Amino acid sequence: MVFLFRLLSLLPLCVLHALGGMLGRLIYWLSPTYRQHLQENLAQAGIDPSIRGAVAAETGKQMVELSRIWMRPLDEAVPLVAEVVGGELVEAARSAGKGIVFLTPHLGCFEITAQYLSSFGDITVLYRAPKSASAQELILMGRKREHLHLAPADLSGVRALIKALKKGQMVGMLPDQAPKTGEGVWLKFFGRYAYTMTLAARLTETDAVSLLTWGERLPGGRGFRIHFSQPTTRLSGTTVERAQQINHEIEALIRQCPAQYLWGYNRYKRPGGAEAPPAE
Repeated sequence: MVFLFRLLSLLPLCVLHALGGMLGRLIYWLSPTYRQHLQENLAQAGIDPSIRGAVAAETGKQMVELSRIWMRPLDEAVPLVAEVVGGELVEAARSAGKGIVFLTPHLGCFEITAQYLSSFGDITVLYRAPKSASAQELILMGRKREHLHLAPADLSGVRALIKALKKGQMVGMLPDQAPKTGEGVWLKFFGRYAYTMTLAARLTETDAVSLLTWGERLPGGRGFRIHFSQPTTRLSGTTVERAQQINHEIEALIRQCPAQYLWGYNRYKRPGGAEAPPAE
């Protein structure tokens, strides 16, 4: 897999996106399970089902573009960011010496955001190790940069995130990632109960600045537009109330560009050993 990614990384982004688009559509038609999840999740969110082909293509692009981001030096990956929206929010927080919690959903190219931010300072990102040893090797090789640090999704990782925030550094995570049993609560996501992590909400209870971010994939392989924004309403209340607010904020982001969300992800799965979700 590493060899294949190295080979693909030699291709221009426009070629990778063309290949990825075809691959994504092919997987959509060959995998009934993936197709079912994608269609059901679109319907649950009330999104026009006619975009399912575009969603599959964008998912394929996301898979293939990783080679260019992970396997190239940082000074070649960062220039893929063609535009930044809301960058002044990051600068203001850094100038004030504040730590920053970046909430990055499975929208667009979520890998480019941490790579881009690491070019300005230290950022620690939470990740869950995959079961595949080769995939683990690829992730570690691609994500580790001089100022980009990985924190495992366990107690030691949580400590690393809190420590980074106390230093006034940046941390990032995917708040819409399904957590393990005991690490989440059942909360509404597009009107249906989804097992939702509470860690992201707990980090917003610190003195750090909370920002939403995502990397929009530009057409024609022209790169990415990174968006930074504040929550539409101030995150407040208990940890559970904050976690529900974060779900609503993610919904609003997704509606800005629904074709680039990872709708095939089984967001509503019940982790083994978790209590059943409340009756709808």
